[in-house]
Amino acid sequence: MQLAHLLAFEAVARNGHFTHAADELFLSQPSLSRQVAALEAELGVTLFTRGRTGATPTTEGEALLPIARRMLADAEAARQEMDEFAQLRRGRVRLGAPPTLCVSIVADALALFRRAHPGVDVIIREAGSRELVEDLAGGALDLALTVTRPSVPDDPSVVSEPVFTEELVLASPAAREPGGSTPITLSELATMPLVMFHRGYDLRLATDAAFASAGLVPTIAVEGAEMDAVLRFVEREVGVAVVPQTVLSGRPALRGDRLAADLRRTVNLSRRVGVPLAAAPAAMERFLRAAVPPDSDLTGRYPPVT
Repeated sequence: MQLAHLLAFEAVARNGHFTHAADELFLSQPSLSRQVAALEAELGVTLFTRGRTGATPTTEGEALLPIARRMLADAEAARQEMDEFAQLRRGRVRLGAPPTLCVSIVADALALFRRAHPGVDVIIREAGSRELVEDLAGGALDLALTVTRPSVPDDPSVVSEPVFTEELVLASPAAREPGGSTPITLSELATMPLVMFHRGYDLRLATDAAFASAGLVPTIAVEGAEMDAVLRFVEREVGVAVVPQTVLSGRPALRGDRLAADLRRTVNLSRRVGVPLAAAPAAMERFLRAAVPPDSDLTGRYPPVT
């Protein structure tokens, strides 16, 4: 039962005339008559008594009229509801990101997104890249920022596009005496008291792999913490930590020193293969891309390292 046929039927019943109904719907009278006839053929009943003075609903037509009006009202309500989503007045985004990106890129993008689309609900899932890829593949997330690491297996149902690469730096208290302009070697780093993330962290895996490759054993002051705790511990001079450059944004109590080791990470935008993003997740993707353009070297956006 097509809505166009019900719309034509309701207009004729309300106007009592095919010509007036056709004018209202901006249709030719033959076209409107064909739509009503098609509905009658589908239902197997006559809906109008046609005369020279107009059209009067039959008993069957009278019975159908309130049903048709409810169906048309429901269709209009559905259209308005979907328009709310399409115009981003409502909606939902399920976004995943590692904690290191939640305190930097995601925070920047989310602040702008919420100002632009306050009616859209945003659900954040903080986890390592491996878990985020699994959540994407299982349909629990719409979109995720992930980090390219050997520990993150490829999943044919998830596609990841690199958006930027940043170096890992040594975070230490800003009041600490600068170590000079020469990058810190892994040997030097191994002698410093380190605040280390828990062993499932992408950054912990990268740091452990660098030390192991160099045959070094780090000096660990504290381990097992999450990003916010790691940065706070460094501010309180518990130790130093290897972190992405972007997390130093907005933390004047911290400074960053370059490492001689080539420690970098590539951040990706990941999504499910062959699953189009709804309006709200698609908008969030645009805000995330704008937060860090693909060709950005981060200069001027985040604190420079020394």
